[in-house]
Amino acid sequence: MHSLGVLCGIAAGAWLGAAEAPTKLVTAGLSPYTISLCMVAGVFVARWTLPTLLRGTSYVIDDLRGCPHLIVWAILAGALWAVANTLTVFAIRDVGLAIAFPLWNANSLIGILWGILLFRELHGAPAKNWTKVILGSMAIVAGATMLGFSTIRSSPAGSGHAVGGIAAALGASLLWGTMYVPYRKAYLSGMNPLSFVTIFTIGELGTMLALAIGLAGGLHSVAGQIIAVRHYLFWLFLGGFCWVIGDLFQQYATKYIGIGRGIPLSNTNQLWGLAWGALVFGELAGLDRSHQLIVVAGSIIMILGALAISTAAASAEEHSSTNEALLRECNRYNLDYHRSVMAQAGIEDERRAASKKRWWDYLIVAIAAGVFLWFAWGATLPPLQMNLRWGAALCLALAVLLFGSGWALWKRTRFF
Repeated sequence: MHSLGVLCGIAAGAWLGAAEAPTKLVTAGLSPYTISLCMVAGVFVARWTLPTLLRGTSYVIDDLRGCPHLIVWAILAGALWAVANTLTVFAIRDVGLAIAFPLWNANSLIGILWGILLFRELHGAPAKNWTKVILGSMAIVAGATMLGFSTIRSSPAGSGHAVGGIAAALGASLLWGTMYVPYRKAYLSGMNPLSFVTIFTIGELGTMLALAIGLAGGLHSVAGQIIAVRHYLFWLFLGGFCWVIGDLFQQYATKYIGIGRGIPLSNTNQLWGLAWGALVFGELAGLDRSHQLIVVAGSIIMILGALAISTAAASAEEHSSTNEALLRECNRYNLDYHRSVMAQAGIEDERRAASKKRWWDYLIVAIAAGVFLWFAWGATLPPLQMNLRWGAALCLALAVLLFGSGWALWKRTRFF
């Protein structure tokens, strides 16, 4: 399961990195709240479509009935995500995609801390695993610091805007790192990631609507902005859809290898964010050579730190400690211990595995496809300088990772 979790984490990094590319529209004059709201709308559609397509609504409903206490946790996680996603748009506006990515990827430090404190991750681990995690964490902090100094000195928006962008990115990292606490509770309880994200989206859409209406001038102002940029909505919807694919892979990584390993590994999205920002949007072209080297070096250091953490495979003693956390969750919420243990190994009981799709499942998928086709009709390329050849190459790499990792996950667990 460790190898499968690592593979899911790599795929998550690629798709999460690509999902942030449409937020570059903030540099074309779009409101950060409008961008985030439109992306969340795409996320909402995708979060209901993909679980329905893969397992069906009957399966999801049965799963939620088995762990009703997790519904409120999923809504809370969605609310945290919506605020964090909005902060990332401000960060991209003020310091750029290639710079903002590594800063908010400090969420891995928050995730490691919560994993140790709440779920006994690394308890009983050998010294080499602790060393990998500690050194990897230090590398992530060092890389983020390098990028922060580079941004303050070189941002064309001025130091005031750069500081605000850094603060927004770090705020997003704090919220995203905390968001994984409900994730881990769900998977220790035996819930399927497909079921969790279905409820998750209620919290994120509700919170994003409240933010957009409360802070962006009211409902009429938001509606006016959306109408004014209707030709670009498809790209924001597409970004939300890509984010869901990456998040699903990330959730499977969290389920099978824990917060402390799954989050850093999915934070290889830094490489993809740097690739999209530098190769497609030319963000590093305005920096002098020394600042370019600082950005690249900081990114490499952060990724090496994340990889060091992710390669610290859990020992038998650590598995025993994790099992104690699992038993605690089962006792607290009166759950089936045997079923939860099987879920950690990617094995589901026969009754749930035999769940069939209904006619309305296909209707939901058809409606979702119609929504995307409707937004795609009349969509135009945004007024941004882009290298389309590099964009096509990165999209091809995404497709390879999607089908390769998806096939491995289906073969081993049937998306459980």
